[in-house]
Amino acid sequence: MGSVKGDYQDLVDEISALLGAPATLEDRDFKLIAFGAHDSVSGFDETTLDPVRTRSILTRRSTAEVRAWFEKFGIATAEDPVYIPADPAAGVLRGRLCLPVRHRGTVYGYVWLLAGDGEGPPAPVPGPAMAVCARIGALLADEARARADLGPDLRTLLVSDSAERRADALDSLRTALGDGGTYALLCVAPWADPVPGARTVPGAAALCLLPAPGPAGPRLGALIRLRTPTDLAPAHQAATTLLPVAGPVVGIGNPARTLDDLPGAWREASAAARAALARPHLGPVAEWSAIGPYRLLAALPDSGPGHPVDPAVRPLLEPAHAELARTAEAFLDCAGQAGRTASALNIHRQTLYYRLSRVEQLTGLNLHDGEDRLLLHMSLKAARL
Repeated sequence: MGSVKGDYQDLVDEISALLGAPATLEDRDFKLIAFGAHDSVSGFDETTLDPVRTRSILTRRSTAEVRAWFEKFGIATAEDPVYIPADPAAGVLRGRLCLPVRHRGTVYGYVWLLAGDGEGPPAPVPGPAMAVCARIGALLADEARARADLGPDLRTLLVSDSAERRADALDSLRTALGDGGTYALLCVAPWADPVPGARTVPGAAALCLLPAPGPAGPRLGALIRLRTPTDLAPAHQAATTLLPVAGPVVGIGNPARTLDDLPGAWREASAAARAALARPHLGPVAEWSAIGPYRLLAALPDSGPGHPVDPAVRPLLEPAHAELARTAEAFLDCAGQAGRTASALNIHRQTLYYRLSRVEQLTGLNLHDGEDRLLLHMSLKAARL
């Protein structure tokens, strides 16, 4: 924590140097974080000390009257610097300039500078100083996320049956994360370890354990910040961190451009994980956009007792006919080309034809009919899930 506080002090000193005046940094609850020192070489005069600034430095916070006066000028939602005139009744004897410290649409604190003797609005703040404020905002946002365990809110948003609880969870996530930014949701399946801390996973804003239907075991959900809506590199970096040498798979949903999109992104991430578990060649990290027909099939209920299977295909899925099912799937994967199928299975063409005739006898389906082939193909793929 000491190094983080040192970062704040360095940044405040940088702003003080850019603006030629001592700056003070407070969080959004008006608690002092860092302050720039007066330059003793320039003829320091203790009579110029501002009582509000002095009290903030000595007690680490401002009075309720001072806070009310400052907030009256809309600093909690301001995007640009705000000039605040003096108010002796509130103990504010000098005007000051407030530089909002923001990150992704949320104000996390304020940088304060005393106005000059003329008590008028100061000159416009140069861009480099506001850029330093943005760097402070990113640091404060990271600290806020580290302090707040957003995992329960993420879990509630994704799986709760209560619309009211989901709405409350969404509000909590918005308060902590802000309205801006793009996120990816990762589904790590299965997950048997304790939920890791958000700071141990690159780019993680929240992690939580989520139930999985059937015998698949719980899954880990990870909310990952993205740099742009089209760059999933941070999601893949997080997936690499979460994957052990051998074990689970990671599904990645399409980027969520707003927090309202997270439930849909979770369904996509879960579908991608299901597909990667069923078809190892898709994993161990699978993006929903790259799993092909499994985007549709994974929307079906998980396999297991009671899993719906077309009556025509059910006999083929019995363990005794596993070789016939494998042959039929390979034949359909090869677009019905006998030569390619026989080569892929390393069998003679006559053996292939015999097996396909047995498939037709068991199912009553005609492998020369397009719709029958579609039904069989999708049923065999769905059975893998």
